Amino acid sequence: MTLDPAEALMEALSGLPLWGKWVATVLIATLPIIELRGSLPAAHEVFSLTWAEAYFLSVIGNLIPVPILLRWFPNVEKWLRRWKIFEIFFNWLFQRTHRKGWRKVKLYGDMGLIFFVAIPLPVTGAWTGTVLAYLFRINRVKAFIAISMGVLIAGIIMITVTISGYLIGAMIILGLVFILVLMGLIEKKMVGDTFDETTP
Repeated sequence: MTLDPAEALMEALSGLPLWGKWVATVLIATLPIIELRGSLPAAHEVFSLTWAEAYFLSVIGNLIPVPILLRWFPNVEKWLRRWKIFEIFFNWLFQRTHRKGWRKVKLYGDMGLIFFVAIPLPVTGAWTGTVLAYLFRINRVKAFIAISMGVLIAGIIMITVTISGYLIGAMIILGLVFILVLMGLIEKKMVGDTFDETTP
């Protein structure tokens, strides 16, 4: 029986030696958008690693790009903005990230950056948290510590949701959504509803 490409890839990945599974987990976690949201289940379900191994490797992989981005992002941005397509992309990225995270950072300071990274949703994570830290000119060391704490919390949330089963997992997600909505209402009340491009 011929396997479809996805099944063939899964079979090939599951047949990697242990060190290959570790490397693959770290590499998956370094990817933007996917991050540890993808590496944790892949490590456990596809590579058959323990949750402890999956968590440790995913956190390490998710944090690898952070100091590099914090240090070199301004230089890379400046160089890439010479082309119109990247000018458009960075304008879109910064405006979107600013809109998603500016209230949290304005209201909670560094803790807001932890909250932003810790909630494992597609619009949050270490990559966008790094962009947010750059936009708000947060000290690189403080930003790295805050993002690291957010990644550690996000990993725990992901494992808890995954191993709790669908019903309990759904309840946990609903609880997180409720907390996010409540935080949003508090932020709107205390910070205001007006988006200010000049507000760092």
